[in-house]
Amino acid sequence: MVRPRFPRNRRGEPVDPVPFLVSVGLAFMLVFSIAPIYGLAYGFSLSTSLSAAAVAFVVLAVVAYAQLVRGAPAVDAGPLPVGPRFERLLYAAVGFGVVLAALTVPLL
Repeated sequence: MVRPRFPRNRRGEPVDPVPFLVSVGLAFMLVFSIAPIYGLAYGFSLSTSLSAAAVAFVVLAVVAYAQLVRGAPAVDAGPLPVGPRFERLLYAAVGFGVVLAALTVPLL
């Protein structure tokens, strides 16, 4: 019987890969559905727009890997307190809002 190999955090403990895979899948969907259209709106060619989208996706995937796999807390650390989780969620929402507002610039 073959046991699945899970990615490991920096302490060598296995980490659940599902949050990373979901984040990378959403990043792929958003980047490749938005970036080429806005690249074309700025006057870039389609190949340049797709290349920029690929670079943005790779950067987002590396950041997600660093946050969700390499920086995963120890198994015995327990759940994070509510305060820091809410603060991270709030910062992510504000950052996402800034990105969406910046995406409207070519439409004005």
